[in-house]
Amino acid sequence: MIKQTLWQTIADTLKQEISRGDLAKGSKLPTEAELAKRFGVNRHTVRKSIADLAEQGLIWSKRGSGVFVAQTPTIYKMSNRVRFSQNLLDAGRTPSRQTLLMSIRPATREEANGLQIEHKSPVHHYEGISFSDTVPIALFTSVFCATRFPDLHLHIQALGSVTAAVKQCGVIDYTRASTQISAYAADQVQANHLRIKQGDPLLCTTSINIDPDNCPVEFGRTYFSGKHVTLNFNS
Repeated sequence: MIKQTLWQTIADTLKQEISRGDLAKGSKLPTEAELAKRFGVNRHTVRKSIADLAEQGLIWSKRGSGVFVAQTPTIYKMSNRVRFSQNLLDAGRTPSRQTLLMSIRPATREEANGLQIEHKSPVHHYEGISFSDTVPIALFTSVFCATRFPDLHLHIQALGSVTAAVKQCGVIDYTRASTQISAYAADQVQANHLRIKQGDPLLCTTSINIDPDNCPVEFGRTYFSGKHVTLNFNS
């Protein structure tokens, strides 16, 4: 029987703790100093253990933030039903969102074409981070005609849900009319928000959502972390 080295023993111990859930998926690993103290070794030994776990895909590191336990990618359904919270609940995850920006500004030409309004017409700009459990999985921007929905931003702030806010404005239902998908490399700002590395893959979806009368309601653009999300297309 081959005797394990110290770093292998430490790596196996941490692997077992990840498997049991003692170290939860998406959680931050103790620091090198804390692990060295726990196992009574130097930081170089701990570093070898961490490198081994990273090679196995069990953990990942972000410079300046620390080392995190890898999470099983969230299966995100892309269908004509546009329901962020329900999609994550269906995947067995807890959904949440963090608002980064809520403003009224002139529509870009692309947004105006998508919403079938005049270029530079006022629109609500709603931007934020989507979380699956505690892991950030996407950066989203939603744009709505401010002339048609003058109080939409107030409803979003009060209700925390686009679906509920739009309903308050008289739109009982809306569906996805079109979606375009592109691939990008994360820039530094996107990487910081999503807790990934600069250059990591992003899947960008650009969508138009419409009401039952086929009138555009929302122009949306979402950058999904390729590490944390698997897009599943359903009819």
